[in-house]
Amino acid sequence: MFSYKEIGLVNTRDLFKKAMAGHYAIPAFNFNNMEQMQAIIQACVEAKSPVILQVSKGARAYADKYILRNMARGAVEYAHELGCDIPIVLHLDHGPNFEVAKDCIDNGFSSVMIDGSALPYDENVALTKQVVEYAHAHDVTVEAELGVLGGVEDDVAAEESKYTKPEEVVDFTSKTGCDSLAISIGTSHGRCKFTPAQCTRTADGVLVPPPLAFNVLEAIEKELPGFPIVLHGSSSVPVEYVRIIEQFGGKIPDSVGIPEDQLKKASQLAVCKINIDSDGRLAMTAAIRKFFAEHPDKFDPREYLGPAREELKKMYMHKCTDVLLSAGHALD
Repeated sequence: MFSYKEIGLVNTRDLFKKAMAGHYAIPAFNFNNMEQMQAIIQACVEAKSPVILQVSKGARAYADKYILRNMARGAVEYAHELGCDIPIVLHLDHGPNFEVAKDCIDNGFSSVMIDGSALPYDENVALTKQVVEYAHAHDVTVEAELGVLGGVEDDVAAEESKYTKPEEVVDFTSKTGCDSLAISIGTSHGRCKFTPAQCTRTADGVLVPPPLAFNVLEAIEKELPGFPIVLHGSSSVPVEYVRIIEQFGGKIPDSVGIPEDQLKKASQLAVCKINIDSDGRLAMTAAIRKFFAEHPDKFDPREYLGPAREELKKMYMHKCTDVLLSAGHALD
């Protein structure tokens, strides 16, 4: 058993209380490698924002769970060296079963998500409760999910979304004891969060998605006043990154995300954690494709991963400062 406290990480309990009181959301940025981690920490230190380093099942398989744990240790030390001991959480994103969640808890994660949203209601309750009991014994916080998000990202896939039912949230949270709840109000995984048929199109061809179901969020908040709410699938899929990727040989048609003004509105309501993964992938890919097109003779990974890291940092800072409003709250 390895405790997250040994490496200076924190769980989400106090962070979420402060976020709800301050009407902002904690950024949950997915990472898989060193450059992503460096960019996240650089941006959040500069913005003085708390941060959740988020790891999917796929990231654990790609980078190795022990390397990721030590990268989290490095992130804490890196933030200190950069001059600001921001609160850092190491979180399992979309844990598929009890065994994976337990393994993360045993290996230094300070927060885990157990995703039983595709299961029948009673099975979701039972699985979530099992994880909560084990996690709380080790002072690890647990995020659960109720409702289904559409889209595809890593090992998570659903053909269509199903909004969270406000009438179920009190029963679910009281039976499971979870610390936060991921809900479905119209966000979606991946870079194509809506089909073209669901969107309108501007004169220059940009897809405009339908608005989030804030009425569902408000109904949930009424049922669960003061309870931490989480939004998954909340990348905005910036048009500028999509255009750079396609300008330099990529083919990612019909890419559309969640408008940032809607995410900002959500962060000022009950939502205290917002997950962002696809935007990081797009920023990194756009920078690398542009670099290779402009420097076809280059092959040193440091030369193309460096600009990618800088683009990531810029994007993460923008999210903290202008969208989630978490900037300046690291030392609350």
